[in-house]
Amino acid sequence: MKEGPDIAQIGALIGDPARANMLTALMGGQALTATELAGAAGITLQTASSHLAKLEAGSLVTQRKQGRHRYFALSDDEVGLLLEGLMGFAANRGFLRARPGPKDPALRKARVCYNHLAGDFGVRMLDRLVADGHVAVNGDDAILTEAGEARMAEIGINLDTLRGQRRPICRTCLDWSERRSHLAGSLGEALLIRFIDRGWARRSGDSRAVQFTPAGERAFLDLFPVLDRV
Repeated sequence: MKEGPDIAQIGALIGDPARANMLTALMGGQALTATELAGAAGITLQTASSHLAKLEAGSLVTQRKQGRHRYFALSDDEVGLLLEGLMGFAANRGFLRARPGPKDPALRKARVCYNHLAGDFGVRMLDRLVADGHVAVNGDDAILTEAGEARMAEIGINLDTLRGQRRPICRTCLDWSERRSHLAGSLGEALLIRFIDRGWARRSGDSRAVQFTPAGERAFLDLFPVLDRV
């Protein structure tokens, strides 16, 4: 009898095309109804409900009721990190589902990865934090340094609130479009919220893209100056 984690079950849940499309739709970090997820997957509502029941049983999604509606979301950060990592793995090996379209440049520049900033801007932000000694990275692990704590306080991030959460403050997440890491964890989420609250950026209504205003982009690049990439 084989022992240890059963990756076959997780692989089967994610590997179904309809379920993969629904999980990808939830990578935007917003809770969606079964009807909305059925549309994202191109299937009927009845079929979507069956798929969602399997995803919920596998602890990949969770649901909450609000009035007459049920909303579904990814269960936690771990699911988002797994999906983004699989996207990067697939992209590295040429498994692409479609040619780039009009939305592709916007997604590659800045997008939501579950609850944090991804794409070129997300990678640049982590690069700058590491170069300035604010975040120390060792493999997949990331730690906010003492200098980084002071920097986050200047930006307006309440670290006491982040420490009270049951998840890491810093994590790295493999970026599928940049093929490098961006910042995840509660700090990654807090920074994205901060950018939006300041009016630097806003969520795109019909995609995962994050759109920075011209002034917001200048402010972002002032905060995280571009590094020369070799």
